[in-house]
Formats: sequence, structure tokens, C-alpha cells
Amino acid sequence: MRREMELGLGRESNATASVRMLPTYVCGTPDGTERGEFLALDLGGTNFRVLVVHVAEDGIHMANKIYAIPTAITQGTGEALFDHIIECIMDFQQKQDLMEQVLPLGFTFSFPCQQLGLDKAVLLNWTKGFSASGCVGQDVAQLLRDAAQRKQYFGLKVVAVVNDTVGTMMSCGYDDPKCEIGLIVGTGTNACYMEEMCNMDTVEGDQGRMCINMEWGAFGDNGCLDDFFTHFDQLVDEKTINVGKQRFEKFISGMYLGEIVRHILLALVEKQLLFHGKPCPKLQTKDIFQTKFLSTIEM
Repeated sequence: MRREMELGLGRESNATASVRMLPTYVCGTPDGTERGEFLALDLGGTNFRVLVVHVAEDGIHMANKIYAIPTAITQGTGEALFDHIIECIMDFQQKQDLMEQVLPLGFTFSFPCQQLGLDKAVLLNWTKGFSASGCVGQDVAQLLRDAAQRKQYFGLKVVAVVNDTVGTMMSCGYDDPKCEIGLIVGTGTNACYMEEMCNMDTVEGDQGRMCINMEWGAFGDNGCLDDFFTHFDQLVDEKTINVGKQRFEKFISGMYLGEIVRHILLALVEKQLLFHGKPCPKLQTKDIFQTKFLSTIEM
């Protein structure tokens, strides 16, 4: 992991590194004096969340609503996906009586992006089962603005696009300024941290620090984890829409762990080590053994 991180930070070696080490243009953590009212979007897993956040002297106050995104939309067209997002924002603002206000909006977009600025992020590739067409290579903030135009919604003011790891680090940093790492282990997995600019060859300047979005879900995509790749991992990987990609993520995250265990259980049944050797037809169904079952068993 350390070697891949160093390759990702290097200008010449970045293209072949499995850990992308993407600059975020976030150059500091909160100091607790921040104030204001903001809208926030969180897209990147099985659900989409819209929030209104009040940052006040007595702390942070939030109201939020979770919206489902059907598979037909996550794997349909980009226009349909971003139209759906705008419809959810409008529904939320109506319910919160905020339609008359234009609040600054932060967009937590939890997919690999090349940041060209704080409010400009070009999608490099989809992960976690998303495959909406016409989005890769596009600025996701602009796709959101375009959808707002189509829906005649003029209350949108995107001021920042961040990865969920960065959002996690920043929100925790509000309570503890020493927090300089963000870690996600959910539907997918990723991490970010504050890096010295002098160690980053992919951006200009060597003074100060910048948050790096590691995109470590792809760790191993170049073959460096092949020794850890089991038969069960292979069975799961073969049935995904991005075969051979996001290797580390497929080892450990919520979208895949249940399937890995299902294949292990099938192997144990076949070896007559489980259920007294009796067949279990239900286990033949893909995704029937959910990752949350593992947490319940562990507890």
C-alpha cells in the first residue's frame, strides 16, 4: 500500500499506480469558527441523501431525508440520474420550506474524480454498481447544474464537490481539529488524509498541505494483490459490472462481503461440512446472503 501511495503521488508514476492519490484542493481543516446555513448532497452508495446544515456557535444542526435510487436509474442514462437528484432536492426543499432561499451547496460525490478546482470534478469512472451513461469524463457539478436547468430549478449554487472521505474528515475536524484522516468502509471503501504539498508531484507548489483522496478501492487493480485473490473473490468479481476493477474494495466492503460468504457457504455445503451435507437451494441465489447478516452474526 505504501509503495502504491508513493507511485500515485509521483507525476511520472501516477498513471500506472493502482492508488490514484487524487488532489482535492481542500487545503485546510475546520477550526470551529465556521458559521452559516448550507445544503448538502451525499451520493455514492445505495441511497442518496439531501441535508440542510446549520453551523452555529452551539454546534451543528441538521435535517436530512434519504431517497432511494432505483437500479434502472443508477445503470441508465446520466440525464435520468441527475434529473432524479434534482427532483429529490426540490422535494426536500419544499418539505423544509426552503424553496425561496438559494443556499450554498456542497456535493459529496463518492466516486473517483479528477478535481480541477473546489467546485469542478471530472468523473474518472463509476464504482459500486453505478454505470450511468454520458457521465465519465464530465464535470459532475456541471451535470447537476444542467439537470437544474432542464427542471427549471434556479435555486442551485454548487460551491464544492468533495469525496465522502473528505466530507467525513472535515465534519469530524469541526469537533477535533487534529482529525486529518477520513475513512469509509460501507458500500465501498476509501480513505483520505492531509499530505504535505512538497510530497505531491501532481500539483504545482510545495508550500502547505492538501487533502489527498486516495481512491484505495482500486488498490490491487495492477496485479499487486494477486497473491491474496482467492477462488471466492474470483467468483464474486466475475459477476460484477467492472470485472478486474476495484480489487481492494471487493475484498472488504459491504457491497461484496455477503456474496463472498455465500460462495464460501456453498463450498462448505458441497464438502458436506455444513447442514449435515444436505443441499441448500436458497444459497444458489445471487446476493441472497446480505452483508448485514455478517454484522448480526458477529454481534
